[in-house]
Amino acid sequence: MDSHTSSNATLGVLLNVLASVLFAVMYAYTSLLAPLDGEEIYGWRILLTVPCLTLMVIASGHWHEVRRLFARLLRERLFWAVRLLSAALLGVQLWLFMWAPVNGYGLDVSLGYFIMPLTMVVLGRLAFNDSISRLQLLACAVAAVGIINQVAIAKAITWPVLAVGLGYPLYFWLRRVSDSNNMGGLWFDMTLSLPVSLWLVLKGGVVLEVAGSGSTLPWLVLGLGAISASALALQALSGPRLNLTLFGLLVYVEPVLLVLAAILLGESIAPAQWPTYIAIWLAVLVLVVEGGLSLNGGRRRGYSPSRCSREGG
Repeated sequence: MDSHTSSNATLGVLLNVLASVLFAVMYAYTSLLAPLDGEEIYGWRILLTVPCLTLMVIASGHWHEVRRLFARLLRERLFWAVRLLSAALLGVQLWLFMWAPVNGYGLDVSLGYFIMPLTMVVLGRLAFNDSISRLQLLACAVAAVGIINQVAIAKAITWPVLAVGLGYPLYFWLRRVSDSNNMGGLWFDMTLSLPVSLWLVLKGGVVLEVAGSGSTLPWLVLGLGAISASALALQALSGPRLNLTLFGLLVYVEPVLLVLAAILLGESIAPAQWPTYIAIWLAVLVLVVEGGLSLNGGRRRGYSPSRCSREGG
């Protein structure tokens, strides 16, 4: 790997980590938005993010993907239903990301983000016959121990854990089988959420009520939009600078930061839950080790960065 490629990858890592930091900041930032509830926070986030995302898609040269999806809507009879389902699946995740920290479910959502990559490994194997290495199987087994512990102490896994751990893989599966796993697909999913977000904003009405009264709340809401758009932009800019293996490893930075954010917001890990978190973190460590081995092998053979994308919180 030459020095130019190395410096490009280093910049990509920096941009990606900064994006994860901003997602975690946004997670904790919701505590400043009282008396807004999670629904109105979600609504404002979508309303303020979509225009910025539109500019980002155009500036990055991905608008042709949006045009291609529009053309498919005219040709394929059921494609509208697929797009609406995809938008709904993503909307639930983005809503939960805003709702959880202000309702005491921050740690549950972060646990779901730790489980998500493991369930995606299983889904990839079952749905797409993707190969699973021995280390991936070991990671799944270790994570299963943690999940069993959680079921044993709580008699059930909380619904936010399941919503993230199972819902996000289902969303990515639908994006993949519908051939819309790109920036254009993300734009459609976010844009189709606008009517719901507008309804939630008007239904809550808190920001509109205090606008012009000297309250700092409208400015804080604008700050939420700026953080959300900046995180998406940094994440998108990091993709072309990283190879697929390194990009995949960086997915684990965000849930670690979400745990820290949840603890800073006053939540705590109960003693009986520590085996669950330790097992999940060990599973993540196994996957990091495997990725590191693959990355070292790629460096010895030489690699070129590949375009890839993922949505964070």
